[in-house]
Amino acid sequence: MYWDVKVVKPLPDYCIYVEIEDGRQGIFDLKPYLDHGVFRELRNPAYFNRVGIVLGAVTWPNEQDIAPETLLAEMRPATPPISK
Repeated sequence: MYWDVKVVKPLPDYCIYVEIEDGRQGIFDLKPYLDHGVFRELRNPAYFNRVGIVLGAVTWPNEQDIAPETLLAEMRPATPPISK
């Protein structure tokens, strides 16, 4: 679908770089989520860096994920774009 994530990269300070199938790209800050429920596990940098994509969604191995609507609403532009 048009909002599927095609690239995700962990960045310092609990942020991720994402590229969406429709060409949008940006930085999503996970710090506001790290004190809530299943997202607490992401405070471990080694685990945070295991971010990946499953069926077009940003996910981690223990089933944490970011809803596409949240990702698109809250990501900020990556300037300059991060190279692959």
